[in-house]
Amino acid sequence: MARGWESKSVEDQQAEAVQNQDKKREHLTPAEVARKKQLEGIGLSRANVAKQLESASNPRHRQMLQDALAELDRRIEALQTSV
Repeated sequence: MARGWESKSVEDQQAEAVQNQDKKREHLTPAEVARKKQLEGIGLSRANVAKQLESASNPRHRQMLQDALAELDRRIEALQTSV
């Protein structure tokens, strides 16, 4: 049974997507990959702490969260400047 033009179009799109993924991937060293993963993890932690800070009402808890945010920001800055 012959394939319709829709099938060919989807097949072409899938092939193009695979090619674009290969182009988008950067060739990173293992150290760069580790640093990137660490930055992503710290970013997620920062987002979590910021979300908690929005709903925190206890002054001591708020201060602890603000200190944690400052520390996470410091770590992010250190990782970004170590490039």
